[in-house]
Amino acid sequence: MAPQRYTYGSDPSQFADLYLPAGRPRAVVVLVHGGFWRSRYTLDLGAPLAEDLSSRGFACWNLEYRRVGNGGGFPETLDDVAAGVDLLASAATEHGFDTSTTTALGHSAGGHLAVWAAGRSLLPEGAPGGGRPAVPVTGVVSQAGVLNLERAHEESLGNGAVRDFLGGGYGEKYRFADPMTVIPLAVPVIAVHGREDTTVPLSQSQSYVDAARAAGAQAELVQVPGDHFAVITPGTDAWAQVVAAVESLM
Repeated sequence: MAPQRYTYGSDPSQFADLYLPAGRPRAVVVLVHGGFWRSRYTLDLGAPLAEDLSSRGFACWNLEYRRVGNGGGFPETLDDVAAGVDLLASAATEHGFDTSTTTALGHSAGGHLAVWAAGRSLLPEGAPGGGRPAVPVTGVVSQAGVLNLERAHEESLGNGAVRDFLGGGYGEKYRFADPMTVIPLAVPVIAVHGREDTTVPLSQSQSYVDAARAAGAQAELVQVPGDHFAVITPGTDAWAQVVAAVESLM
């Protein structure tokens, strides 16, 4: 079936595409694309993943959001991800499927946003996207995610992508935006990361998983063959491991 588009705001980037399987969905997957939070990358990156997963019986919510260069950054990107995930409740009611098992699947900067979305209820009062979510995330699969913003800034990943995303006064914003500051999460996180990834180093996933497990959270690092994009390329061994991770969270 062709995806159905839903909007959660007036900006052209505030929408999500719903992919439904042929029968009753096994579970729900929210896809959050990457691209170092920058506007030149779009949810087109997630379309092949949504098509693959919907063919396996999952309802897929491919989310777009404002990014750096088209009105996004801090706090707009975070507000959009929160509102976009919450809109899923309306689509589920319309089509009669259950959101009690909803996995956030995010690549690169989308991995950051997926883990961040799972911790919204733990954010400080007044934080962007904070509060009780309409659709709680019950598990996360991070694909080469940027999960340690402070280290990513120190290493200037993406030629200063964290600085550009957080904007001025970024040092004060880590507690609102960095997944490392809301450890431990109450839901499992599986970090799938390519051994040959030179865009987002393996240490991003490793440092998060180590800290999460030390704090008593359920977190796992799965190292796979390939580079930064193997994990979002259906047909690769890396993608097979991503699918296995999603299915393990059902």
